[in-house]
Amino acid sequence: MRIGCPTEIKNHEYRVGLTPESARELVLRGNEVWIQSGAGLGIGATDDQYRAAGATIVDGPDPIFAECEMVVKVKEPQAGERAKLREGQLLYTYLHLAPDPEQTADLVKSGVTAIAYETVTGPNNSLPLLKPMSQVAGRMSIQAGASALEKAHGGRGVLLGGVPGVLPGRVMVIGGGVVGFNAAQMAVGLGADVTILDRDPEVLERLGTHFESRAKTRFSNMANIEQMIGEAELVIGAVLIPGAAAPKLVTREMLPLMKPGAVLVDVAIDQGGCFETSKPTTHAEPTYVIDNIVHYCVANMPGAVARTSTYALNNVTLPHALRMAELGWKEALRQNAHLAEGLNVHAGKVTYKAVADELGYDYLPTADALA
Repeated sequence: MRIGCPTEIKNHEYRVGLTPESARELVLRGNEVWIQSGAGLGIGATDDQYRAAGATIVDGPDPIFAECEMVVKVKEPQAGERAKLREGQLLYTYLHLAPDPEQTADLVKSGVTAIAYETVTGPNNSLPLLKPMSQVAGRMSIQAGASALEKAHGGRGVLLGGVPGVLPGRVMVIGGGVVGFNAAQMAVGLGADVTILDRDPEVLERLGTHFESRAKTRFSNMANIEQMIGEAELVIGAVLIPGAAAPKLVTREMLPLMKPGAVLVDVAIDQGGCFETSKPTTHAEPTYVIDNIVHYCVANMPGAVARTSTYALNNVTLPHALRMAELGWKEALRQNAHLAEGLNVHAGKVTYKAVADELGYDYLPTADALA
């Protein structure tokens, strides 16, 4: 199979879909790999390193979109990239379609077969291709929030860990999954006063056992959210419903309850965000202020630590890419029900129910698409 990897063009996105090591694994199994010149520079990977791995370097993205059977990316294709996709081509990347009707419409129109990293499942309903980026984003959320809390950045002027004789900052983490757990780990490590909210009693029990007295847990309901949001200096939105738009758990009416200069970090912004006042931002302009509350809503947070993120991502995406290249995407999905959950769009149809329901498309079950 001919597999192509273009340069990411989203604002301040430095990750790359294939590392030189991943390209080598694909080539060793008889595939042809095309890499856009300069695609790996954001992680310190040069064209010569890709050539040494057996890849072909091409100028610009056009040859990849025009001639490669599989296109491997990191972020959702931007409008200019979507215009280059074609019927019968396989797109393998993060998509986050539910809050993005324009992207969904373009993918449906193109006839492409699109497999989304974020909906590929694993044992016990896990999301193994999303997990490493959730780990990165969760940890980064505390770094970003701590910076946004600085007075020079518009924040309240609070040091999360405090100092002797001065109370630490209060951190509220909404959601106890992978993002929330990693955010809490970082906040606890800084010495902050941390409370994690979740609706699953088993999750709360697991978090309580892990953190013991270093972090508190509370059941997530509107009463507890309203109380805690008035006490917190930093609120992390870490709620995910696989493939669907995130629920709006903090409303505009709640903002006056918060301390002036407090910070909201919405890690769920890729799925529309879990704060009503959230809107996507970029690493170039990461924050904005509404009602004296600083909002940090960068939609590709892990792109700022591109090398760590790319290698963590390739560890989990490469095995599926190898199988699809070896067997063809249809047979690979037939043999692996977890990978089949990643199919979001095929031949002009939406094949992921949560996306179809959210955006009003007729739903084509994956089994029918594979028939």
